[in-house]
Amino acid sequence: MTMATTVNGTGGVNAPIAAPRIVRQRRMRPGLLGLAVLLIALGGLGAAFAVTSVRATGTYLAVARDVPAGSQLGPDDLAPVQLAGGQGLAPVPANQLDKVVGKRAAVRLTAGTLLTLTQVTDKPLLGPGQQQVAISLKRDAVPARTLHPGDKVLLVSTPARDADASGGGTRFDATVIDSAETDQTTRVLYLALTVRDVPAVVALQAQNRLAVVLVGSA
Repeated sequence: MTMATTVNGTGGVNAPIAAPRIVRQRRMRPGLLGLAVLLIALGGLGAAFAVTSVRATGTYLAVARDVPAGSQLGPDDLAPVQLAGGQGLAPVPANQLDKVVGKRAAVRLTAGTLLTLTQVTDKPLLGPGQQQVAISLKRDAVPARTLHPGDKVLLVSTPARDADASGGGTRFDATVIDSAETDQTTRVLYLALTVRDVPAVVALQAQNRLAVVLVGSA
């Protein structure tokens, strides 16, 4: 502590004055300084990546309405949607609409889901040694559920009116290609059948002696 003399109007007065404190500056270690710079840089890169991911939006094709398996895709079945990020997904870009329209759904497509190339196919539903047959049946001879392309059905012959009904009917395996209703009592089925079964099925259909059993859904 030092002593200093001050002068005022009444005379000189001796008063103590505290000596100034010397503040020692802390030295930052070079390692800590480098770590701080690295953290700041990583934070900037993380923020830039987040912004880039959010901004990396693309326009892709989504299913606009339910499409049964085997049905051909039309423009109204699909709609463009914007998707941000999308890492790990493989949706069809909207600019490839012409490449998927006209193809068949390999699986049942659900409205609101993104379309991928694995869900469509350009392979015909008719396999080797098969032919397409259209048969008209009364509604009571067809399963109540609407049949979809790709469904597996069994055609069973019913006995003639004057025949013994105790014996089992002839059975034919078939695959549904499409179906349509002509009126409230009749339904038309477009079926894929083996070539050898076509004549018998056509003859039975002409006699109204066919019933359809659903054995497998697409």
